[in-house]
Amino acid sequence: QVQLVESGGGLVQPGGSLRLSCAASGSSFSFNRMGWYRQAPGKQRELVATTTSGTSTNYADSVKGRFTISRDNAKNTVYLQMNSLKPEDTAVYYCHAQKYEPFGLPPTDYWGQGTQVTVSS
Repeated sequence: QVQLVESGGGLVQPGGSLRLSCAASGSSFSFNRMGWYRQAPGKQRELVATTTSGTSTNYADSVKGRFTISRDNAKNTVYLQMNSLKPEDTAVYYCHAQKYEPFGLPPTDYWGQGTQVTVSS
């Protein structure tokens, strides 16, 4: 029912920029938290950035100062502006959305299919 669709990935030179978008559909509610994760070949999936309100954000140390996460609550869409890209940023980037549940129940998580980001000369 709920689907997350990423877009904006591609090939970019070191020092360049990309803007990723993730639109959530099939939901009548806004997610409490949305964010981005990435997975490089042979490595574990890692957190890149998350946001709750658009003013509350969290970034991996490796991307602080270079990446900016933002959110359009009306469109249920989250963005990731990536500047000063490095070859080590090369990975599949996955959109993530989470809805909190009451009564101490675990949150509900949703994942996109992933979009490839390649940083190379």
